[in-house]
Amino acid sequence: NLLSFKAEEKISAIVAVKEFREDEYLVFATKQGLVKKTKVSAYGNPRKGGIVGIGLEKDDELIGVALSNGKEDVLLATHQGISLRFPEKMLRDMGRSAKGVRGINLDKKDYVVGMLVFAPDVDKTGAKLLSVCELGYAKRSDFADYRTQSRGGKGVINVKLTEKNGPVVTVLTVMDEDQIMVVTKQGMIVKSSPAEIRETGRSAVGVKLISLVKGDKVSSVAHVVTTEEE
Repeated sequence: NLLSFKAEEKISAIVAVKEFREDEYLVFATKQGLVKKTKVSAYGNPRKGGIVGIGLEKDDELIGVALSNGKEDVLLATHQGISLRFPEKMLRDMGRSAKGVRGINLDKKDYVVGMLVFAPDVDKTGAKLLSVCELGYAKRSDFADYRTQSRGGKGVINVKLTEKNGPVVTVLTVMDEDQIMVVTKQGMIVKSSPAEIRETGRSAVGVKLISLVKGDKVSSVAHVVTTEEE
């Protein structure tokens, strides 16, 4: 029992830090499209029962936290295939209990499913944006396809949703040499390489990543961490 949780509370993110520095930040994103940036040093004195990480509005929940140097770009992706990229400098430093500010203006019934924090010149590294949909489809795109916008806007199309691919489950930053693990709601697991997923434009439907049995859906996707021996 590592943490004392309230009823129905669950872990939404884990961030590894070597030290609680003044020049590093934690960037938070919520399901309802709010974002917040707070210095890592503000979390340097945790208590047994935990400390407040972010204040949440009623019916909202935390969906992602990432470490940043304060000069990154932030990309939010939604369930209905919309995304918005904005410079982190548009976020001012806030206290631990702050609720944050509007990151993306969501359509009715839409919600944020993923947040990525990355260097503005991420394309030079060869990294791609991987979007995975509920019915087993995925697409890999250049970050350059997602122009930088103002925080709080409506965003642009990330995935063209159809009856074939379904809503977006999550987004990841991937390299050709990476391996990912896809997990379905019925407990099926498939290991795959992002390099096998054809690169497509920003508003494409994507290609089949995993074949699902009737009624099954993709529930989560994660990087596979290889060992030094491998």
